[in-house]
Amino acid sequence: MKITDITPNDTTTYVGVLTEQQKDQLPGQWFAPDSYFNAIQDANGVWVLTIIQIRDCVNPDFLWVKDLDMIEFMPAPQPQLPLPDNSPT
Repeated sequence: MKITDITPNDTTTYVGVLTEQQKDQLPGQWFAPDSYFNAIQDANGVWVLTIIQIRDCVNPDFLWVKDLDMIEFMPAPQPQLPLPDNSPT
C-alpha cells in the first residue's frame, strides 16, 4: 500500500515504513517549514513516519518518503513508571 491509497479516515491508522538507513538520514531534517521529521518505532521495532510527515513533505531532498510502503501502525507499549513513594520518612 502507498500513500495514494490512504483515505482521510486512515491518516492516524497507517504509517510509512523506513529502513534503518533511511531513518538515519532524517534527524534534524525538515519536511515542511518549521516542521522536522520524527521517526518512531512501532511495537515490532519497525521505524516509521506518520502520514502527516509524508503527505506534507516539501523538502526536495526527502520527497522519496512519498514512495514509502504503508503499514497499519502498532504502537509500542508504554513502559510502566514506578509510582512515587509518598510514605512519611
